[in-house]
Amino acid sequence: MADLPELYVAVDVEADGPIPGPYSMLSLGMAVAGHPELTFYTELRPISDDFVPAALAVSGLDRERLRREAPPAEVAMAAAARWVNGLRRRGRPVFLAAPAVWDGMFVHWYFIRFVGQSPFGATGSGVDLRSYWMGRTGVEWSQTHKGKIKNALGLTGLPHTHHAAQDAAELAQVFDAARRYRVPE
Repeated sequence: MADLPELYVAVDVEADGPIPGPYSMLSLGMAVAGHPELTFYTELRPISDDFVPAALAVSGLDRERLRREAPPAEVAMAAAARWVNGLRRRGRPVFLAAPAVWDGMFVHWYFIRFVGQSPFGATGSGVDLRSYWMGRTGVEWSQTHKGKIKNALGLTGLPHTHHAAQDAAELAQVFDAARRYRVPE
C-alpha cells in the first residue's frame, strides 16, 4: 500500500490575549492547502475573564456573544480533533501556521487541555510559513512577512481579514503557491 500524501492544514487562531490559559482562544479556522473544499471553523466560549482589549479588538469578536452562543472549549476542540482525524483517510495532517509559534501555542495547549491529546502529534509541531519561505528562497528573515511573500507570489489581492476561517484559507492558498514557486536562479 502506498504512503498517503501529507496534507498541510493551515491553521489560524483569534485570541484575546498573548498566551493560552490566562487568556482565551476565541475562534479557530483550518483549511487544507490545495484542497479549498476542506475547511473547519469554530468559535469558542472564553475560558477566563481576563482579556487584553487591544488583542480582542484585532478580531472584532464579541466576548459576551461568545459567552452566550459559542460552544465550550471541550466541545469545540473535540470537533476540531474529529475533523483533523477525519482527514487521515486522505493523507497525513501536518500543522501549518504563520506564525507557527503563535497559532501553534494556542492550538496545542487547547488540544492537550481540553481533548487530552493533539491530532497533530505529541509536540504539536508543524510548518511555519516564514521559515519555509526563508529556506525555499534563501531570503533573510526580514523578507518573510506574509505580505512580502504574497507579493512575491503575485497574491496581492488575497485579503487578511482577522477572521480565523478566512485567514486559514488565505494561508492555505499562500502555502500552496509557495510550494509551487520556482526560485529564480
